[in-house]
Amino acid sequence: MDKDFRKNQDRAPIAEALEAYSSERVVPFDVPGHKHGRGNPELTEFLGERTMTLDVNSMKPLDNLCHPVSVIKDAEELAAEAFGAKAAFFMVGGTTSAVQAMVFTVAARGDKIIVPRNVHRSVINAMVLCGAIPVYVDPGAHEELGIALGMQLVDIEAAIRDNPDAKAVFVNNPTYYGICSDLRGIVKLAHTHGMLVVVDEAHGTHLSFSDRLPVSAMEAGADMASVSMHKSGGSLTQSAFLLVGSAHPLCEAESDSDAKSTGNDPEENREPSIDPAYVRQIINLTQTTSGSYLFLSSLDLSRKRLALHGKELFDKVIDMAEYAREEINSIGGYYAIGSELVNGNEIFDFDKTKLVIHTLPVGLAGIEVYDLLRDEYDIQMEFGDFGNCLAYLSVGDRVREVERLVGALSEIRRHFGKDPIVSLPNSYIAPVVVLSPQEAFYADAEHIPFEKAIGRIAAESIMCYPPGIPALAPGEKITEEVLEYLRYAQEKGCQITGAEDASLKTLKVVKERTGY
Repeated sequence: MDKDFRKNQDRAPIAEALEAYSSERVVPFDVPGHKHGRGNPELTEFLGERTMTLDVNSMKPLDNLCHPVSVIKDAEELAAEAFGAKAAFFMVGGTTSAVQAMVFTVAARGDKIIVPRNVHRSVINAMVLCGAIPVYVDPGAHEELGIALGMQLVDIEAAIRDNPDAKAVFVNNPTYYGICSDLRGIVKLAHTHGMLVVVDEAHGTHLSFSDRLPVSAMEAGADMASVSMHKSGGSLTQSAFLLVGSAHPLCEAESDSDAKSTGNDPEENREPSIDPAYVRQIINLTQTTSGSYLFLSSLDLSRKRLALHGKELFDKVIDMAEYAREEINSIGGYYAIGSELVNGNEIFDFDKTKLVIHTLPVGLAGIEVYDLLRDEYDIQMEFGDFGNCLAYLSVGDRVREVERLVGALSEIRRHFGKDPIVSLPNSYIAPVVVLSPQEAFYADAEHIPFEKAIGRIAAESIMCYPPGIPALAPGEKITEEVLEYLRYAQEKGCQITGAEDASLKTLKVVKERTGY
């Protein structure tokens, strides 16, 4: 599919319907109860009259998110076309809800899903709810940077060989750090073995709109993808797309070619497929019946902008990120990572819009640089971990802000820099899985002192947020390495979430019984 332009993409059906509604003199005897803002003057003054007027409920001219038949249906079709999918769904519960819908679609209780361990917490939580069993693939970690990498085909092949009954392979594309696996290779491998491929593309909305970036999920032929439009696509926070079925011409042509080359019926050689009608049923199990039209219209208008101007917009973002990398690396000490890391294996490709800055050579942990930028320079980074911090560049950034960041980093090195740090706890720890997430989460549990938890089985998830990748998930054995990681995270001021005891003085573990 041509990434430069999509036909009919100059329309925004939901936004147009809202515009028409707001011009009418409709008397609202429905919800929401603020009645176009009149019932809550303080909130109206804070958010603006226009916002309150557009915060409306489902009605005939505005369609219904649960069972769309008009403007929402039209908008979803345009979104599918823009992203090269056979179907698209508007999600108002964030990409978390889209990721969970993917897991619920491909797996029921007891079904296996092959996943990298560096998945977002939403994947683990989805398995807690539906009872799916994770088959973890160790993504490995970069020795110098301390970040998790992509999945290697050889490791996925081994997981498939050991678990031929697995239903799907789950892939991050890209990771928070911009690292991509060989997505086309994974899709081909999984489909050959009758498995679906679902992709967390929360940090890859832009991949569908530039030929200078890694392949998108739909372009690679994946079966489902969750797309976080609010991250790099410009929509409101908490809005996302769920894509189903690749409609990318290249994928369809390859599929037809494969069928013809074997001399068999194409129907007998088709790749695994998912029924969009079933996906709608899955989504409706958990998604609100009162979808926000502020979110829906923001998705509609943002899709229109990216479809018409995405290549131009993201080319500018890429150029800005490359400029920032060059300037930061010229400061000395810092290392802004780039495409030079690509090795065609566990770092198969790199998202050039990601500005990841390695900070240990200036004697500061990433979280320390993150805090200094916020507290001393009024610069809000996306996140900081032990060895790196991330500036999330997208369509709203300007070169002047990049230059301000570069200047601040230079001053931080001069005023706060120390001797290089050569050793930190690894941000990726290979898990020891004893129970399924669901079994551990719902098991009889107890709280025990943090230091006495080694060897016990976790009954809760614990993570530093962002990026929201669990250091410990339900069903995993607690090791000294995990505790060391959590101790250091606390000392450096990381926001630790998930634990019932936020102080981490105690951990929730499965009560001991014979058989473990």
